Amino acid sequence: MTRNTLRRQISGALRDEVLAGRLPSGKEFTVKQIAEQYGVSATPVREALFDLASQGLLVSDEHRGFQVRAFSAEDYRSIVQARAVIVEGVFSGCHPIAVRGEAMVSVRRRASEAARAAKGGDLDVLIGYDLRFWRELSAFLGNPNISDFLATLRVQGWVFLVHRLRTSAERNRLLWLDHEALADAVTSGDRAGVLAILRGYYAREQEWAERLLAVERLATDGR
Repeated sequence: MTRNTLRRQISGALRDEVLAGRLPSGKEFTVKQIAEQYGVSATPVREALFDLASQGLLVSDEHRGFQVRAFSAEDYRSIVQARAVIVEGVFSGCHPIAVRGEAMVSVRRRASEAARAAKGGDLDVLIGYDLRFWRELSAFLGNPNISDFLATLRVQGWVFLVHRLRTSAERNRLLWLDHEALADAVTSGDRAGVLAILRGYYAREQEWAERLLAVERLATDGR
């Protein structure tokens, strides 16, 4: 197995651990600890950790190693705003949005599985299908830089959400996403429908972010 393959596998495994909440915010670890855990050399581990740091999931410290980044409600609000501005700009422009036939088969499957997981309250399954759905859908934009940036923002958003949604009363509202309706709108080239669904997503997320931010501010003021 090549070093680059190990690097990708370790990066993916650690990202999944963070998304699942098994590596919680603030958790500290070193290259040596991770290398021993996976039974590999330090080099691919170090590279994998720096990859995750570049994606904003880890914070590196020269003396203390790495730490899982703690996202605040303010961070989450910024993430939602950034995604909204980028996606609004893309779909409001002249870029064609109709995607038909075989190209949408996988996207529709992701949408259906995400909806099923949302209804069942299976957060771990939902995260995986949600990320794949948006990654495959954004690939149709034909701009890998935008697609990669949106994917990074979505992963960061889930890192913030995952701990809160396991016990939050917001689960049903936030987990019930209109992925299937969005896939239909894209397939038919319904630009207005696409924009309406996307704006609904971001409005719900923004509303929750504002309420969480208010709670954080009250807690800070009360100290």
